[in-house]
Amino acid sequence: MKRVYLDHAATSPMHPAVIDSMLPVMKEGFGNPSSIHQFGRKTRHYVDEARNIAAKAICAKENEIIFTSGGTEADNLAIIGVARANKNKGTHIITTSIEHHAVLHTCEQLEKEGFKVTYLPVDEHGLVKMEDVSDALTDETILVTIMFGNNEVGTVQPMKEIGELLKDHQAYFHTDAVQAFGLYSIDVNELGIDFLSMSGHKINGPKGVGFLYAKNGTSFAPLSYGGEQERKRRAGTENVAGIVGLKTAIELSVEQGAQKAVQYLEFKQLMKEVWEREEVRFEINGTVEHSLPHVMNVYFPGTNVESLLVNLDLAGVAVSSGSACTAGSIDPSHVLVAMFGKDSDRIASSIRFSFGLGNTKEEIIHAAEQTAKVVKRLTRKK
Repeated sequence: MKRVYLDHAATSPMHPAVIDSMLPVMKEGFGNPSSIHQFGRKTRHYVDEARNIAAKAICAKENEIIFTSGGTEADNLAIIGVARANKNKGTHIITTSIEHHAVLHTCEQLEKEGFKVTYLPVDEHGLVKMEDVSDALTDETILVTIMFGNNEVGTVQPMKEIGELLKDHQAYFHTDAVQAFGLYSIDVNELGIDFLSMSGHKINGPKGVGFLYAKNGTSFAPLSYGGEQERKRRAGTENVAGIVGLKTAIELSVEQGAQKAVQYLEFKQLMKEVWEREEVRFEINGTVEHSLPHVMNVYFPGTNVESLLVNLDLAGVAVSSGSACTAGSIDPSHVLVAMFGKDSDRIASSIRFSFGLGNTKEEIIHAAEQTAKVVKRLTRKK
């Protein structure tokens, strides 16, 4: 059976070049980067090189990059760190109703600690309205955290406009850029971003590593205590092999990102053409104009999401109902609920296709054809 992996937004396979870059470090680069002897200095050089590459990728300074265990830790460090360090200035945080759970659950925890959180609504395309952001700002607002591109429907938010709005406000601007990093040219200075989270395994790097960009001059508290690693901002011996793999993945994404974006948009069009030819009823959730190129969330009227996923898996096509972090949960997608309301049929009949390394036109067409067969079979049973 031909197997096609179309769940790259959940996690992506490691690029062979990433693996090749990590192996020598895993075999020989065992020194602690905090040690002053030659073994430590060797691994410190690896970490410094990676920090330089990460900083250049978003037009930041090297000392503004904090290596973490991934996007979740980066989100937590930014949001909780800013809240606890700046509560003397205010206790109000603004976010959106469609954030990743790494942001939403962190904000919910801060509410238990006495912070006030505004969860902005979105329209049917998943876009936040600038007037809503502006209206929500108060003298007590210390942080605005809005994701760059949504992991379930792909909607890209107006980053530059939000950055402009906050330019003369005390609130820091944090964005979860886990899905957008590597496919968009990001200049944190031009966009007015103070904190940015990314994760290695979404860009064909290793799991368990990522970074937080924290603009110089920003005030935030560490979440872990121990050694003086990462300039006392994130204690713990660095994951050197993972950081080296992350460096290679970032280099590849910078080099190939624009080309990939074009390819993934072509994949979207191919899938739609197959479904139109097969006369399958479908609608895209989100907006084509403001969407991540590799994410496509599709509503198939008259189907059930669990049946779709199971039958597609049996047909060799791996897709998702949205966030991998809610896999196995019977709860509806909070993103689709925010976009269409809790009574919408779309919530129970939508799945996410996401493209990445290794996918070919032939695979995409095959997956689309298999999807058409499954949808026709399921809707015939109605």
